[in-house]
Parts: sequence; structure tokens; C-alpha cells
Amino acid sequence: MIEAKNISKSYGEKNQKILAVDNISFSVEKGEIFGLIGPDGSGKTSIFRMLTTVLLPDSGNAKIDGLDVIKDYKKIRQILGYMPGKFSLYQDLTVEENLEFFASVFNTTIAENYDLIKDIYRQIEPFKTRRAGKLSGGMKQKLALSCALIHKPKVLFLDEPTTGVDPVSRKEFWEMLKRLKEQGITIVVATPYMDEASLCDRIALMQNGKILKIDTPKQICKDFPKDLFEVKTENIPALLKILKDYKTTENSYAFGEFAHVVVDKEKEFSKESLEKFLREKSFKEIEINNIEATIEDSFILLLSNNVELKIEN
Repeated sequence: MIEAKNISKSYGEKNQKILAVDNISFSVEKGEIFGLIGPDGSGKTSIFRMLTTVLLPDSGNAKIDGLDVIKDYKKIRQILGYMPGKFSLYQDLTVEENLEFFASVFNTTIAENYDLIKDIYRQIEPFKTRRAGKLSGGMKQKLALSCALIHKPKVLFLDEPTTGVDPVSRKEFWEMLKRLKEQGITIVVATPYMDEASLCDRIALMQNGKILKIDTPKQICKDFPKDLFEVKTENIPALLKILKDYKTTENSYAFGEFAHVVVDKEKEFSKESLEKFLREKSFKEIEINNIEATIEDSFILLLSNNVELKIEN
């Protein structure tokens, strides 16, 4: 459904150009939920703007459902739904007026496409006469999604759709996406939240305009090439400082109430020796467990210089 080959994008004057997207390639299958995962500034939004024909790439090419994003941009806009990161609907119009307006842009009506948006619209219908600017964050999100779907798009682009939304609304939103996938819509989501990555079929981990790795969330975690331990003590900040001096530790970082410790599989390491080392440093309440890597652990390791980055498309 989507194929991007060696696309790049930079901003600024010739002598002060900032490379936002650096020669990336990836593909998205029909009916797939594909995630672009990375922090702010990693290039996710620039990729979205090029694929949705808002920006021209400096180099490379991309196709949506076989249509070229440059030559066939008018046709592409008819089959895309786009929900930008910032709420961009008309705040002085009511919920119903916003939906009617976006339907009219695509020469359709709410009634014609009600079956597609009914599960979402039912939640905001009690507020249909309320102005969009007066809605809560979760309701704004549902309205924006309804407007992006009002013309039955083949591909739906969602740019950080759950930023600033409460946990309950985030959960509801992802349940809606799963139902949309069942109806055959291809969904591409950009998000900085690692916990949302596991809800995608495949993900691309991004940093500084580059794709570090593409695979299923499960496979990315499985490919973690190191041993990983979680360590808990009464003082995590002090623990992290001390772990830098422990000879077999390659990397350590805070992870909730624990510190995660990365160890090379070929190095001699034991929980007993680490516990002894920490007790010698005056730590008392010590808990050490061998754990499986999360997507966040994999992302941190990819960013480090300890392993060679593999780009898999």
C-alpha cells in the first residue's frame, strides 16, 4: 500500500540546512498498522507530510496504492485520511458542522459514511451542537479521527494522535484503530510512546531522521543481543552512578522504579557478584532479576555505540 524509497528532506538555507529525513526506505502492507516510533525531532512528521503530498521530498520517491506522491498527488488526496498532531479543526464550528464541512470537501455526506465512523461518532454525538474548541482532549481526538475518516480513505495517517490525552482515552483510541483495521484500512501512526509500539503490527524505530530498525515489536524485543537485568535499591540515582564502575556492566539507565543493566552475554556476570558489589558500596535493600527486553530497551541499545545498527526493510 505504501512504498518509500530513499526519501530525504532538509530545511533552511544552503549554508544552514537541517537534515530532517535522511535517505530512508520502508514499505507498509495493505491493512497493516505500521508505527513510526521515535522522539520529537526524529523526522516522523516530515515523513508524514511528504507521504500525504503536503511537502515535496528533496530526493527519492514514494507511492501510495501505486500512485506517485508527486505526479498523482490529486488522486492520492482522495484516498488518504490525515490527522495532524495539533488539533486543526475549526474551533468555532460545532462537532456536527465540522463533520459536515469535511464531508462536503470530498463530495460526500455523514449519512453515506456513517457505518465507518458510527462507533466513534456515537461517543461524541451527545455533544454534536457544542463548538469544537470547547471539547475535552479525548473528544477533540475522536472528532478529528471522524473527520479524517469521513470519506472512507484507504490509508489513514495519524501524527502523534494520543499526545496530551488521558490514559483511558488513549486505550479507547487504540481499540478504535483495531476496529478500523478490521475494515481493511491501512493505518500509519507516528508516536513517541514506546508502549504504543507494541500495539502496531510492525514498527520503524527512528532517531535523527534515520530508521534504526524495522520489524514486528515481538521480533525487535527477541533480537535484543545482550543479557538484561533489573536492579532495585533504596536509592536509584546513587545506584546508577555506582553501576558505571562495575566492570561487566555495559550500560545502565533508570526504568520506572528499577535500573536496567545491560551485560554482554560473553562476559562473566552473576547476580550474586553484583549484589556483593552493591553491599560493599553500602546499599542494603537490593533486588536483582533477569528480564526480557522491552521495545524501549531495544531502542536505547540501538542508539548506543555498543552494537552495530542494522537497517532492515
